[in-house]
Amino acid sequence: RLPRLSAQDEAATRDVQRLLVQFQDEGGQLLGSPFDVPVDITPDKLQLVCNALLAQEDPLPLAFYVHDAEIVSSLGRTLESQAVETEKVLDIIYQPQAIFRVRAVTRCTSSLEGHSEAVISVAFSPTGKYLASGSGDTTILLWDPSTGKQVGRALTGHSKWVTALSWEPLHANPECRYVASSSKDGSVRVWDTTAGRCERILTGHTQSVTCLRWGGDGLLYSASQDRTIKVWRAHDGVLCRTLQGHGHWVNTMALSTDYALRTGAFEPAEASVNAQDLQGSLQELKEKALSRYNLVRGRGPERLVSGSDDFTLFLWSPAEDKKPLARMTGHQALINQVVYSPDSRIIASASFDKSIKLWDGRTGKYLASLRGHVAAVYQIAWSADSRLLVSGSSDSTLKVWDVKAQKLSTDLPGHADEVYAVDWSPDGQRVASGGKDKCLRM
Repeated sequence: RLPRLSAQDEAATRDVQRLLVQFQDEGGQLLGSPFDVPVDITPDKLQLVCNALLAQEDPLPLAFYVHDAEIVSSLGRTLESQAVETEKVLDIIYQPQAIFRVRAVTRCTSSLEGHSEAVISVAFSPTGKYLASGSGDTTILLWDPSTGKQVGRALTGHSKWVTALSWEPLHANPECRYVASSSKDGSVRVWDTTAGRCERILTGHTQSVTCLRWGGDGLLYSASQDRTIKVWRAHDGVLCRTLQGHGHWVNTMALSTDYALRTGAFEPAEASVNAQDLQGSLQELKEKALSRYNLVRGRGPERLVSGSDDFTLFLWSPAEDKKPLARMTGHQALINQVVYSPDSRIIASASFDKSIKLWDGRTGKYLASLRGHVAAVYQIAWSADSRLLVSGSSDSTLKVWDVKAQKLSTDLPGHADEVYAVDWSPDGQRVASGGKDKCLRM
């Protein structure tokens, strides 16, 4: 007599439903031809198939999406929440993920003292040779990150607080000579750090300039409390266009190419614990930086996202149009900072409503909220692999978030008071933070 099948085995012998699927990349390029898979296929198995079709020597870590929803446990699970016609071929979008992983930041290694008022802005130069800091004392100081010593004299000229700093991209000038600063005095200044003097003053905003970006296509973007964003030509300071739409102060903005601009010729995947000097001539560095920039920039021009006191964000294509691509709503209080992930797929925004929200980098569609801070979130920064996000808050803590799991990963105490500024070094090795206790912590 045949042994009786358990209910489990019986279920297993029944046919598992199969679906016809087709892989394609983010640009819509098809990979291979349609093939059929069991509906309970996991991302690991999809990865094996997809890498076999890609036929690359080193298999890439991949993420898979169906109609913008990521396949996390199995294809079937992801489809449960969607109405899918099983007769049609199902498109599965694959996205290469970062190959390297970033070490979490754990301790404070040095403190740099020199400003006579609160430090409001900090920015590493694209080669990592300098760290610039802007302060309430109206000056900009340059530091050597390896020694912690001040370099040259203070850059003076602004009449009020220095609110933001942005270095010229490496692919535009491999010497990283120029840094732009914005101030509460309504002006933007471009400085020659080698000569220690002001090159150009851009005026036009009628109120404090809150945020500044030096783009990769030769444009400078400045956002202001006068509710506008101005687009300038960097080499001669000519005003190209003014972006209008926000109903209150514009506090923050980010470019889809920010990370490529910051890292220039560095490949973070090759970073080591000890900082490395880049090998090669300035020309080679420039070419390497340009190819990395073009890779992230992709087919279209760089996108800009702006956040405001009116609780909303706008997505723009500033080189082409003065009309926004999307208006992003959901925050319950003013937006203090917005940042694009290094792979430009996700936008993260920090708000006084104590939350951080995640949005789609191309369309501006809302994805998720990260909650855990017990007071306003001032600044956020992405890790180089786009997997983690660090946030600094009025509650005096830094928190590290796991973006994929959409939950808290680590808590970093250490500051004695509110944390105003935070940045993750582009090689992923260090985070710098500054705040009300007048101390920079690494």
